This record gives sequence, structure tokens and C-alpha cells, in this order.
Amino acid sequence: MKAAKDLKTALRAVLRSPAAAASLMDTFLQLELSREMERLLEKVRSEMPSNPAAHGFKVYSQADEDGILETIFERLKIEVGSFVEIGCGNGLENNTHYLLLKGWRGTWVDGDPANIALIRAALPSSERLRVIELMVDRENATSLLDIDSPGISSELDLLSVDIDGNDFDVVLSCAAAWRPKVIIVEYNAKFPPRTAIRVAYNPTHEWDRSDYQGASLAALVDGLSTAYRLVSCSLAGTNAFFVRSDLSVAFDNLAPERLYQPARYHLTAFRSGHDPSLSFLQRSLAGDT
Repeated sequence: MKAAKDLKTALRAVLRSPAAAASLMDTFLQLELSREMERLLEKVRSEMPSNPAAHGFKVYSQADEDGILETIFERLKIEVGSFVEIGCGNGLENNTHYLLLKGWRGTWVDGDPANIALIRAALPSSERLRVIELMVDRENATSLLDIDSPGISSELDLLSVDIDGNDFDVVLSCAAAWRPKVIIVEYNAKFPPRTAIRVAYNPTHEWDRSDYQGASLAALVDGLSTAYRLVSCSLAGTNAFFVRSDLSVAFDNLAPERLYQPARYHLTAFRSGHDPSLSFLQRSLAGDT
């Protein structure tokens, strides 16, 4: 009885402090997100154990993309490779930060000057990472790879695209020009897996934060069907993973309707440990020089 009374007293004290109350709410949120992630993982492991999403986890990605990519490249027997990430943000949360820490090399591209300024201020110059400020469209996208691109000799291992608009056209343009082994691209999970829909191409498109954004999974599957096969989707319904058809023997041929994950954007609020920083990457890149 006394213990219960003491607990109530402690809770009242916490709730009288806005900062303490916010911290407590965040703790409960993270607990619930963790439980939901684990429940969804168990479901995929039970129903589709060969799906790379069964091995997803988050280090610096939005949700479980880091683990899905790691599984895909393990099956392709690629330990260290090259990438281009279009829509890298400020580097704190994207699909290739974790790969850079594992020795990969490539190019970060973003159209927001503030994002690029933050990255350049935090990270040293390195031959492993090129940073470009550019609003990418289907006309200028393929100029991102040239003889100065770090670590690109013959084939690009990974293309990542997340630009909240012309993703479809940019992905198709780059896929045709570079033939990357793996593509990860944001899809509009609002639309069921058989609905093929995408925004009209507009090189000056800016997302207004409405549902008029990107392309549905079916549109991307259809657009890439001549050379790529869908092998997974993130549990948050944010990203789709494609492997070049000539390399896809390492993956079961699961229908897009089964691989599709609905929009669970709240899962991107799940944190992996403490708040992310560029500090470990700074040390890693500084060690190269």
C-alpha cells in the first residue's frame, strides 16, 4: 500500500515538470514502438523467413533499412562497395551513413543548402565521400557519376533515392545509365500494392507534405521490371528494395503483393540508442587521411 502511494506521489511530481513529463511520454512512446517493431519482425520471420525484412534493424536509417541492406549485400557477397545517395538529408539519418562506417565509399547529394552546410562543417574532406548540393531531376541525375566519383570503377553497388517527388523518373534515369546492383527508393505506401500511380514529372516539384508525393510500389515495380526485381520493403512502408535481375537468384521470388508494407510512418520515430551524430563518421573519414 505504501509503495503504491509512493509511486503516485512520484508520478505527480514528474507531471508537475513539463520537461520530466515529456521525457516520460517519450520513454513510453519508444517502448511501444519497440514492441510494434518486434511484433512485425516476428510476423515477417514466420510468414516470409527469406524476406530480407526479417533481418531489419536501425542504426542511422529511418526505420529498419540498415539491416535489410546488410542482409541483401551479404547474399550478394559484397562486403565493401560503392553508392550514390540522392536525398541524403543532413547525414544524421539516411541509408548509407552506416555503410560508410563499414568502409564503403560514395556520393551524398541533397538539394537543401542547410543540409549540405551541416555535413561539410562536420566532416573532413575524404576520398571516400563526395558531397554535392544539387536539386536532382532526371536530366541532371546521371551527371553525378563521373571519373572523379570515389570508388566507382565499373559498377555501382547501391543507388538510394528519396526526394519526395520525382523519385520515379530519377530512379529510372539512373538505373538505365548506371545499372546499380541494388536500388532502394522511397515509395508512396498510401496506395495498395496493385495501384500504379505517380506524380507527373516536374523538374521544379517541391513536396507540399500532402499525399501527392513519389510513386506507388506498383508503379516502381512496373517501371523497373525489365531489369530489376523487388526483394523487400521496409516495415515502416517507406522504402522498397530492388536487386538487378541477373543477381536476384539469391532471393526468393515473392510477389510484390506479399512484400508490400503499408504506411506505418510513425515507426520512423523509433530511436536506436542515443540521438544520432556525425562524430563517429568524422573520426572514420579522418582516419583515411
